[in-house]
Amino acid sequence: MKTQHLLHPFNNIDNLPLKNRVVMAPMTRSRADNKGNVPTNELHGLYYEQRASAGLIITEGSQVSKQAVGYINTPGIYSKEQVEGWKKVTERVHNEGGKIFIQLWHVGRISHPDFHNGELPLAPSAINANEEVYTPEGQKKTVTPKEMTKEDIQQTIQDFKNAAQNAIEAGFDGVEIHSSNGYLFHQFFNKTSNKRTDEYGGSKENRARFFFEVLEAIKEVMPEQKIGARFNPSLHGTFGMEMDEETIPTFEYIIKKLNDYNLAYIHLSEPFTDVSDVPFAVENIAEHFRPIYNGTLMINAGFDQKSGNKIIEEGNADLVAFGKLYISNPDLVERFEKNQELADWDQETFYVPGKKGYTDYPKLEVNTLEQI
Repeated sequence: MKTQHLLHPFNNIDNLPLKNRVVMAPMTRSRADNKGNVPTNELHGLYYEQRASAGLIITEGSQVSKQAVGYINTPGIYSKEQVEGWKKVTERVHNEGGKIFIQLWHVGRISHPDFHNGELPLAPSAINANEEVYTPEGQKKTVTPKEMTKEDIQQTIQDFKNAAQNAIEAGFDGVEIHSSNGYLFHQFFNKTSNKRTDEYGGSKENRARFFFEVLEAIKEVMPEQKIGARFNPSLHGTFGMEMDEETIPTFEYIIKKLNDYNLAYIHLSEPFTDVSDVPFAVENIAEHFRPIYNGTLMINAGFDQKSGNKIIEEGNADLVAFGKLYISNPDLVERFEKNQELADWDQETFYVPGKKGYTDYPKLEVNTLEQI
């Protein structure tokens, strides 16, 4: 490729110049298999360091509290031990010239009492997602969650604020609010999962209120240009989400309102499934939301080198986040630069403990040496 827009520097985020527009997407990898769900230097530190040539790394979702967890062996950002663990990760990435945000996560109803000493997971309304989750005791069906009280909501806002403060202490360049993929914020956004009759339910303004209250709380501890937010407007038929006629207008309201903030970026996902027959869905997310949002727009889901360059060239995105390609290609940027073949990933090792399928994918130079 003569011109690769993915490889151009990006300097539109205040005080965060990116050496290219290739972003490592957040991906659950379940390697914090220790009592405190602490990220480790030998695994997490090496994993992210290997991928530091990305313009920006966004870590796997990291729970903001014990109540926020819904997957086994995921690292948190609420304890002193977790902060100390993440410090080693950010130091290694920065030593390689990389930039790294942490994704702040609360799964809401996509959880199970097995994670909460038998207590019900929290959600905006007591509506079962009817999904399966993998608990410490194996695969189980989700249950009807507990509808959050006002006190639960205020505590969760504080949990996100505390997590953002911890992220600063751990040396992160910023945070991404995981308001996507059927998790807690997304559950508030959608009328199919939010049946509340108070100020957090009903109108799209009310259903977005919780997200904006969290955003305002995080702003109290870090500049808003260090905050990103992720959304998946056309998620349908998975993660417990079902679209209706108000789904897209709700996301349009949220993203238009975010023009009043100076965020680092918004991170949008193209549909995870075929939504061509869903009357309320938007099939081309970046194209639809680019005219609505004035700030930095990152796009994700299924992009490769060619389509990533194309969407930036067309002006529908500023940054492109790559997920699975970054699992098996720690030197993805260098492979793009040299137009080299990409290595395949091993899906069987996505969520298993240890270095296999995590830190043992070779870089291009190693592949070349092995062929000689």
